[in-house]
Amino acid sequence: MALNPELASSIADALAERSWWLGDGLLPAALVEALALQARQPPAPMRRAGIGRAEAARVDASLRGDSILWLDTETPAAAACLAALDALRLALNRHLFLGLRRVEAHYAHYSPGARYVRHRDAFARDNPRVVSVVLYLNRDWPADAGGELVLYPDAMPAGLRVLPEQGRVAIFMSQDIEHEVLPARLDRYSIAAWMRRDEL
Repeated sequence: MALNPELASSIADALAERSWWLGDGLLPAALVEALALQARQPPAPMRRAGIGRAEAARVDASLRGDSILWLDTETPAAAACLAALDALRLALNRHLFLGLRRVEAHYAHYSPGARYVRHRDAFARDNPRVVSVVLYLNRDWPADAGGELVLYPDAMPAGLRVLPEQGRVAIFMSQDIEHEVLPARLDRYSIAAWMRRDEL
């Protein structure tokens, strides 16, 4: 899928300058709507998400309460989403020389009251996750429904709140930006993705 070169350049500039970008229009509205439908009617059951890596991984709903389903290319909407994210990966490599080799992504469903406590997506320098992407799939999300993503850039210690409105996208450097998901009073859907330096 073709990516708007000006948009890609704007994202790259923002990541280089402040480690985060927030906006709309990364994916066509029709594709976002198809992804939103698939998130609510997934092709396979979602599973409770865990925290930690490898042997240390565990499920703890008090820290992370979402259920997930990894995207693959078996449905047209998921395939188009992954293609668009891969086009962005290539663009970021051209602009920022990040050495990104692949993209992984999953649907995420937060039931009412579920949250994800403040954390980073990557800690150690050898962690292969470099760029994090969150795409929201919630049409007409009420402003008082909660469920915001809160980013904590160094220059904004109070945090930057992002309403999970359909089509909105947050992109940030995985190691630089702490973030959390606040509890909501409604079911909340999104796609979380990472651009990685390692191979499969």
